[in-house]
Amino acid sequence: MANLKELRSRISSVSSTMQITKAMKMVSAAKLNRAQNAIENMRPYAEKLNELLQSLSASLDNDTSSPYSNYREVNNVLVVAISSNRGLAGAFNTNIVKRVRTLMDETYSDQSVDIISIGKKAEDVLKKKREIKSSHNDIYDDLSYDDVAEIAEHLMEMFQSEKYDKIELVYNSFKNAATQIVTTEQFLPIKPASKKSGESISSDYIFEPNKIEIVEDLIPKSLKIQLFKAIRDSVASEHGARMTAMHKATDNATELRDDLKLSYNKARQASITNEILEIVAGAEALADS
Repeated sequence: MANLKELRSRISSVSSTMQITKAMKMVSAAKLNRAQNAIENMRPYAEKLNELLQSLSASLDNDTSSPYSNYREVNNVLVVAISSNRGLAGAFNTNIVKRVRTLMDETYSDQSVDIISIGKKAEDVLKKKREIKSSHNDIYDDLSYDDVAEIAEHLMEMFQSEKYDKIELVYNSFKNAATQIVTTEQFLPIKPASKKSGESISSDYIFEPNKIEIVEDLIPKSLKIQLFKAIRDSVASEHGARMTAMHKATDNATELRDDLKLSYNKARQASITNEILEIVAGAEALADS
């Protein structure tokens, strides 16, 4: 009977866990819907703005180009690791940590690499190996463009002052609820517009007042939008990863509960059979006496 008691306790425990994971899946699904709508509405604007500014920057003379387009020898690199403040999201945060370590140990092994974290989970792991220059984990408490813009301005100041020669963003790009793509994106310097061989960069625009003033005004805005988009991508990816992880956990808990119930029924049947055999044996012994 002790074995039956243990099985009943495990069945109850697994059932409780299953209810929790199921509830977490439903919460993440609701949050994912809002986050997915936000990033899908934002992407076209951010991508078109970035395309326009790349084209504008490429069309300017070297003497009038933006300081944010200044390519120089890369000696100091800043990596912005964008993760989450909470776990239970599968490999969501682990993949960010792995990519940052790859950048430190392989891609930029000959350069000095510093890290800024946006999200507590990546910071907790990375600070064991490398000092985190600053963290902005509280930004998720009430995510807003203004708060992200302050971080972007700080990054731009450090690049313009030549403290860092290159700044990279590492985050999960949202594809769908089941798929998040670990992305390394160059934040600064601004990448020139890509073009195929023999193809000129499009400049079919009318500029008012002029290219230089537009570039000087829009490039900082574009960089702020780029960082905000990366963080929103990460938020949508987090909810998708957590929903998927909790779905799998619920399925696993259901399977384990069913196996435990089967074991319990078998043990209970065996116990009842033993009791019947004991009663029969006792009755036969009385009859013989």
